[in-house]
Amino acid sequence: MKKIVLLALGLVAVTTTHAQDKIETTVSGDIVSSYIWRGLDAGSTAIQPTLGIGYKGLSLTAWGSYGITNPDDVKEFDLSLGYTTGGFSIGITDYWFSVGLDPDARYFKYDAHGTNHVFEATIGYDFGPVSLQWYTNFAGNDGLNKDGKRAYSSYFEANVPFKLATCEWIATAGAVPYTTTFYGTNGFAVTNLALKATKEIKVTDSFSIPIFGQVVGNPCSQKAYLVLGITLQP
Repeated sequence: MKKIVLLALGLVAVTTTHAQDKIETTVSGDIVSSYIWRGLDAGSTAIQPTLGIGYKGLSLTAWGSYGITNPDDVKEFDLSLGYTTGGFSIGITDYWFSVGLDPDARYFKYDAHGTNHVFEATIGYDFGPVSLQWYTNFAGNDGLNKDGKRAYSSYFEANVPFKLATCEWIATAGAVPYTTTFYGTNGFAVTNLALKATKEIKVTDSFSIPIFGQVVGNPCSQKAYLVLGITLQP
């Protein structure tokens, strides 16, 4: 487990990028009206900072989510290690939540029977018109299957980017393949149908603020959400 933790340091879904010949740094933050993750309601209004570095397709990213209006919202701190080459991507993510098996919410507690960490592996490919990604929990505080055993909870999704009018759009379809309490599913279930539009608001000649709106539907839970957000970055 210690070797896995050191290797993983693992959030943020690994995205497909082109290899760079120099070290690149990412510093940004989203402010969202509500935190919706893979079709699940994960909290109300939140600020979500990102700090990452990348070199020749290898990336290490820290990401978090902290509720602004509701003090009872779960705090989240994730670390992701990923590698991309061409359209192919692989990665490991370490999710940490302020609630879970450990009531004291200790970050450095990795005991499999008392941790708030969830470790996830991902693999995907970006074909251009569509990208496909598969995610599987392999350690930590995973959900249970119908037999009460570790479910190795998985999720897969397809994303289709396109341009329409003056906005950049992404259509998403995501599903959970089998029973798991982690996603609250009983067998195969479509949990995420989303449409997101992003547009940059020009502030000065050299600075603009991306603003996005997203409609999300979860056919499994029969819930729907409308999200508004802005992204702040240098």
